[in-house]
Amino acid sequence: MHNWMRPEPIEVTLQRLARCGYDGIEISGEPARYDSAYVRDLLQQHGLRAFGSVTLMTEGRDLIHEDRYVRIGTIQYYKDCAKLVADLGGDLLCLIPSTVGKTKPMASPEEEWRWAVEGLREVVDYAGALGVRIGIEPLNRFETYFINRHDQALALADAVDPSVGVVLDAFHINIEEADPYAAIRATGSRLVDFHVADNNRYPPGQGAWDWHKLIGTLREIGYTGPLTVEFVVPVDRTPAARRRIEGQAEEATTVGHEKFLRDHGTGILSAEYYEECTRASAQYLRRLMSQ
Repeated sequence: MHNWMRPEPIEVTLQRLARCGYDGIEISGEPARYDSAYVRDLLQQHGLRAFGSVTLMTEGRDLIHEDRYVRIGTIQYYKDCAKLVADLGGDLLCLIPSTVGKTKPMASPEEEWRWAVEGLREVVDYAGALGVRIGIEPLNRFETYFINRHDQALALADAVDPSVGVVLDAFHINIEEADPYAAIRATGSRLVDFHVADNNRYPPGQGAWDWHKLIGTLREIGYTGPLTVEFVVPVDRTPAARRRIEGQAEEATTVGHEKFLRDHGTGILSAEYYEECTRASAQYLRRLMSQ
Protein backbone atom coordinates (compact mmCIF):
# COMPACT_ATOMS: atom_id res chain seq x y z
CA MET A 1 0.00 0.00 0.00
CA HIS A 2 1.00 3.63 -0.50
CA ASN A 3 1.18 5.93 2.50
CA TRP A 4 0.93 9.38 0.88
CA MET A 5 -2.87 9.47 1.32
CA ARG A 6 -2.67 10.10 5.08
CA PRO A 7 0.25 12.09 6.53
CA GLU A 8 1.21 10.47 9.83
CA PRO A 9 4.26 9.01 11.59
CA ILE A 10 5.71 6.00 9.76
CA GLU A 11 5.39 3.98 12.97
CA VAL A 12 1.60 4.38 12.84
CA THR A 13 1.46 3.47 9.16
CA LEU A 14 3.49 0.28 9.49
CA GLN A 15 1.55 -0.85 12.56
CA ARG A 16 -1.68 -0.50 10.58
CA LEU A 17 -0.36 -2.34 7.54
CA ALA A 18 0.79 -5.26 9.68
CA ARG A 19 -2.51 -5.28 11.57
CA CYS A 20 -4.50 -5.32 8.32
CA GLY A 21 -2.55 -8.15 6.68
CA TYR A 22 -0.34 -6.36 4.15
CA ASP A 23 2.96 -7.63 2.81
CA GLY A 24 4.68 -4.30 2.36
CA ILE A 25 4.65 -0.63 1.52
CA GLU A 26 5.36 1.54 -1.51
CA ILE A 27 6.71 4.34 0.60
CA SER A 28 6.12 8.01 -0.21
CA GLY A 29 8.87 9.63 -2.23
CA GLU A 30 9.94 12.01 0.51
CA PRO A 31 13.51 10.90 1.30
CA ALA A 32 14.15 13.78 3.70
CA ARG A 33 11.36 12.55 5.99
CA TYR A 34 12.82 9.13 6.68
CA ASP A 35 15.78 7.73 8.58
CA SER A 36 16.40 4.68 6.41
CA ALA A 37 18.08 2.59 9.12
CA TYR A 38 15.25 3.29 11.56
CA VAL A 39 12.53 2.52 8.99
CA ARG A 40 14.33 -0.68 7.98
CA ASP A 41 14.26 -1.83 11.62
CA LEU A 42 10.56 -1.00 11.88
CA LEU A 43 9.84 -2.99 8.73
CA GLN A 44 11.65 -5.99 10.15
CA GLN A 45 9.75 -5.72 13.43
CA HIS A 46 6.42 -5.78 11.60
CA GLY A 47 7.34 -8.41 9.00
CA LEU A 48 6.89 -5.96 6.14
CA ARG A 49 8.91 -5.05 3.06
CA ALA A 50 9.44 -1.64 1.47
CA PHE A 51 9.47 -2.94 -2.09
CA GLY A 52 9.56 0.51 -3.67
CA SER A 53 8.62 4.15 -3.63
CA VAL A 54 6.50 6.55 -5.68
CA THR A 55 7.56 10.06 -6.63
CA LEU A 56 5.29 12.74 -5.17
CA MET A 57 5.26 15.40 -7.86
CA THR A 58 4.34 18.47 -5.85
CA GLU A 59 5.04 22.04 -6.94
CA GLY A 60 8.68 22.52 -7.99
CA ARG A 61 9.19 18.92 -9.14
CA ASP A 62 8.92 18.72 -12.90
CA LEU A 63 11.19 16.99 -15.42
CA ILE A 64 9.72 19.00 -18.31
CA HIS A 65 9.74 22.46 -16.74
CA GLU A 66 10.97 25.40 -18.80
CA ASP A 67 13.39 26.36 -16.01
CA ARG A 68 16.56 24.29 -16.36
CA TYR A 69 17.20 24.50 -12.63
CA VAL A 70 13.81 23.00 -11.81
CA ARG A 71 14.70 20.11 -14.12
CA ILE A 72 18.09 19.67 -12.45
CA GLY A 73 16.47 19.68 -9.01
CA THR A 74 13.89 17.13 -10.16
CA ILE A 75 16.59 14.76 -11.42
CA GLN A 76 18.29 14.98 -8.03
CA TYR A 77 14.96 14.36 -6.31
CA TYR A 78 14.45 11.18 -8.36
CA LYS A 79 17.96 10.03 -7.46
CA ASP A 80 17.27 10.64 -3.77
CA CYS A 81 14.09 8.55 -4.07
CA ALA A 82 16.03 5.73 -5.73
CA LYS A 83 18.60 5.85 -2.92
CA LEU A 84 15.79 5.64 -0.35
CA VAL A 85 14.43 2.54 -2.09
CA ALA A 86 17.83 0.88 -2.17
CA ASP A 87 18.55 1.74 1.47
CA LEU A 88 15.25 0.11 2.48
CA GLY A 89 15.99 -3.05 0.50
CA GLY A 90 13.54 -2.34 -2.31
CA ASP A 91 14.01 -2.48 -6.07
CA LEU A 92 11.30 -0.34 -7.67
CA LEU A 93 10.71 3.38 -8.19
CA CYS A 94 7.38 4.42 -9.65
CA LEU A 95 8.17 7.63 -11.48
CA ILE A 96 5.84 10.39 -12.69
CA PRO A 97 7.57 12.82 -15.06
CA SER A 98 5.73 16.08 -14.34
CA THR A 99 3.97 18.00 -11.57
CA VAL A 100 0.58 16.59 -10.65
CA GLY A 101 -1.99 19.25 -11.47
CA LYS A 102 0.12 20.93 -14.17
CA THR A 103 -2.08 20.87 -17.26
CA LYS A 104 -0.46 23.53 -19.48
CA PRO A 105 2.76 22.95 -21.47
CA MET A 106 5.70 25.33 -21.08
CA ALA A 107 7.54 24.32 -24.25
CA SER A 108 7.09 22.51 -27.55
CA PRO A 109 6.38 18.76 -27.57
CA GLU A 110 9.84 18.16 -29.03
CA GLU A 111 11.59 20.12 -26.25
CA GLU A 112 9.58 18.44 -23.50
CA TRP A 113 10.28 15.00 -24.91
CA ARG A 114 14.00 15.72 -25.15
CA TRP A 115 14.12 16.99 -21.56
CA ALA A 116 12.22 13.92 -20.33
CA VAL A 117 14.44 11.44 -22.17
CA GLU A 118 17.72 13.11 -21.24
CA GLY A 119 16.74 13.52 -17.60
CA LEU A 120 15.43 9.98 -17.24
CA ARG A 121 18.55 8.47 -18.78
CA GLU A 122 20.59 10.08 -16.02
CA VAL A 123 18.16 8.81 -13.37
CA VAL A 124 18.07 5.28 -14.82
CA ASP A 125 21.88 5.06 -14.86
CA TYR A 126 22.02 6.10 -11.21
CA ALA A 127 19.13 3.88 -10.08
CA GLY A 128 20.39 0.89 -12.05
CA ALA A 129 23.69 1.00 -10.22
CA LEU A 130 21.70 0.71 -6.98
CA GLY A 131 19.64 -2.22 -8.24
CA VAL A 132 16.49 -0.11 -8.53
CA ARG A 133 14.25 -0.37 -11.59
CA ILE A 134 12.28 2.63 -12.86
CA GLY A 135 8.62 2.30 -13.86
CA ILE A 136 6.82 5.19 -15.59
CA GLU A 137 3.22 5.75 -14.49
CA PRO A 138 0.61 7.34 -16.79
CA LEU A 139 -1.91 9.60 -15.02
CA ASN A 140 -5.28 10.79 -16.25
CA ARG A 141 -5.63 14.00 -18.25
CA PHE A 142 -7.00 15.98 -15.29
CA GLU A 143 -3.73 15.47 -13.38
CA THR A 144 -1.24 15.85 -16.24
CA TYR A 145 -1.11 16.40 -19.99
CA PHE A 146 2.14 14.44 -20.26
CA ILE A 147 1.92 10.61 -20.34
CA ASN A 148 -1.73 9.58 -19.92
CA ARG A 149 -1.79 6.11 -21.52
CA HIS A 150 0.18 2.89 -21.53
CA ASP A 151 1.42 3.37 -25.11
CA GLN A 152 2.82 6.80 -24.26
CA ALA A 153 4.57 5.38 -21.20
CA LEU A 154 6.01 2.55 -23.29
CA ALA A 155 7.23 5.01 -25.92
CA LEU A 156 9.03 7.06 -23.27
CA ALA A 157 10.45 3.93 -21.64
CA ASP A 158 11.73 2.68 -25.02
CA ALA A 159 13.36 6.04 -25.74
CA VAL A 160 15.18 6.00 -22.40
CA ASP A 161 16.40 2.43 -21.81
CA PRO A 162 15.17 -1.16 -22.30
CA SER A 163 15.24 -1.69 -18.52
CA VAL A 164 12.53 0.91 -17.89
CA GLY A 165 9.12 -0.51 -17.10
CA VAL A 166 5.57 0.81 -16.84
CA VAL A 167 3.29 1.20 -13.82
CA LEU A 168 -0.45 1.01 -14.44
CA ASP A 169 -3.19 2.25 -12.13
CA ALA A 170 -6.74 0.86 -12.26
CA PHE A 171 -8.24 4.31 -11.63
CA HIS A 172 -6.27 6.07 -14.37
CA ILE A 173 -6.57 3.38 -17.07
CA ASN A 174 -10.34 3.30 -16.50
CA ILE A 175 -10.42 6.96 -17.59
CA GLU A 176 -7.83 7.05 -20.36
CA GLU A 177 -7.67 3.67 -22.08
CA ALA A 178 -10.14 2.68 -24.80
CA ASP A 179 -9.85 -0.88 -23.48
CA PRO A 180 -8.10 -1.12 -20.08
CA TYR A 181 -7.70 -4.89 -20.33
CA ALA A 182 -6.06 -4.54 -23.74
CA ALA A 183 -3.75 -1.90 -22.23
CA ILE A 184 -2.62 -4.38 -19.59
CA ARG A 185 -2.03 -7.06 -22.23
CA ALA A 186 -0.10 -4.65 -24.46
CA THR A 187 2.12 -3.59 -21.55
CA GLY A 188 2.83 -7.27 -20.88
CA SER A 189 6.20 -8.07 -19.36
CA ARG A 190 7.03 -4.35 -19.05
CA LEU A 191 4.45 -4.02 -16.24
CA VAL A 192 6.40 -3.64 -12.98
CA ASP A 193 3.70 -2.41 -10.57
CA PHE A 194 -0.09 -2.18 -10.51
CA HIS A 195 -1.92 0.40 -8.38
CA VAL A 196 -5.31 -0.58 -7.00
CA ALA A 197 -8.40 1.57 -6.55
CA ASP A 198 -11.87 1.20 -8.00
CA ASN A 199 -13.21 3.35 -10.83
CA ASN A 200 -14.42 5.93 -8.28
CA ARG A 201 -11.08 5.71 -6.42
CA TYR A 202 -12.71 4.06 -3.43
CA PRO A 203 -11.24 0.74 -2.22
CA PRO A 204 -11.53 -2.17 -4.68
CA GLY A 205 -14.97 -3.73 -4.75
CA GLN A 206 -16.73 -0.45 -3.96
CA GLY A 207 -17.12 0.68 -7.57
CA ALA A 208 -17.79 -0.64 -11.07
CA TRP A 209 -14.52 -2.43 -11.98
CA ASP A 210 -14.83 -6.12 -12.83
CA TRP A 211 -12.04 -7.21 -10.50
CA HIS A 212 -12.29 -10.89 -11.40
CA LYS A 213 -11.61 -10.00 -15.03
CA LEU A 214 -8.88 -7.51 -14.12
CA ILE A 215 -7.00 -9.98 -11.90
CA GLY A 216 -7.51 -12.63 -14.58
CA THR A 217 -5.90 -10.32 -17.16
CA LEU A 218 -2.90 -9.73 -14.89
CA ARG A 219 -2.53 -13.49 -14.50
CA GLU A 220 -2.87 -13.91 -18.27
CA ILE A 221 0.25 -11.79 -18.89
CA GLY A 222 2.16 -13.59 -16.14
CA TYR A 223 2.30 -10.59 -13.83
CA THR A 224 3.79 -11.45 -10.43
CA GLY A 225 4.54 -7.97 -9.12
CA PRO A 226 2.81 -6.06 -6.34
CA LEU A 227 -0.82 -4.98 -6.16
CA THR A 228 -0.42 -1.62 -4.46
CA VAL A 229 -3.49 -0.22 -2.73
CA GLU A 230 -4.08 3.48 -3.48
CA PHE A 231 -7.63 4.43 -2.57
CA VAL A 232 -8.23 8.19 -2.60
CA VAL A 233 -11.65 8.70 -1.08
CA PRO A 234 -13.18 11.90 -2.48
CA VAL A 235 -14.33 14.73 -0.25
CA ASP A 236 -18.11 15.16 -0.26
CA ARG A 237 -19.35 18.26 1.53
CA THR A 238 -22.98 17.77 0.56
CA PRO A 239 -25.84 16.09 2.49
CA ALA A 240 -25.34 13.10 0.14
CA ALA A 241 -21.98 12.28 1.73
CA ARG A 242 -21.42 8.58 2.38
CA ARG A 243 -19.04 9.44 5.19
CA ARG A 244 -17.86 12.80 6.45
CA ILE A 245 -14.14 13.27 6.09
CA GLU A 246 -13.17 14.69 9.42
CA GLY A 247 -10.32 14.28 11.86
CA GLN A 248 -6.74 15.42 11.80
CA ALA A 249 -3.46 13.82 10.85
CA GLU A 250 -1.34 12.56 13.71
CA GLU A 251 1.45 14.93 12.78
CA ALA A 252 1.41 18.20 10.90
CA THR A 253 1.79 17.84 7.17
CA THR A 254 3.40 20.34 4.84
CA VAL A 255 1.53 22.98 2.89
CA GLY A 256 2.64 21.26 -0.31
CA HIS A 257 1.27 17.90 0.81
CA GLU A 258 -2.03 19.45 1.89
CA LYS A 259 -2.36 20.98 -1.58
CA PHE A 260 -1.41 17.61 -3.10
CA LEU A 261 -4.30 15.97 -1.24
CA ARG A 262 -6.73 18.73 -2.23
CA ASP A 263 -5.63 18.44 -5.87
CA HIS A 264 -6.58 14.75 -5.67
CA GLY A 265 -10.07 15.66 -4.44
CA THR A 266 -9.50 14.24 -0.98
CA GLY A 267 -8.48 15.32 2.49
CA ILE A 268 -7.17 13.83 5.70
CA LEU A 269 -9.44 10.92 6.63
CA SER A 270 -10.11 10.07 10.25
CA ALA A 271 -7.89 7.29 11.55
CA GLU A 272 -10.94 5.03 11.96
CA TYR A 273 -12.22 5.47 8.41
CA TYR A 274 -8.74 5.19 6.93
CA GLU A 275 -8.20 1.89 8.73
CA GLU A 276 -11.61 0.67 7.55
CA CYS A 277 -10.64 1.36 3.92
CA THR A 278 -7.18 -0.15 4.43
CA ARG A 279 -8.56 -3.37 5.89
CA ALA A 280 -11.36 -3.65 3.31
CA SER A 281 -8.86 -3.33 0.43
CA ALA A 282 -6.60 -6.10 1.71
CA GLN A 283 -9.48 -8.46 2.49
CA TYR A 284 -11.07 -7.96 -0.93
CA LEU A 285 -7.83 -8.50 -2.85
CA ARG A 286 -6.88 -11.56 -0.85
CA ARG A 287 -10.28 -13.13 -1.53
CA LEU A 288 -9.81 -12.50 -5.24
CA MET A 289 -6.29 -13.90 -5.29
CA SER A 290 -7.41 -17.09 -3.57
CA GLN A 291 -9.99 -17.87 -6.27
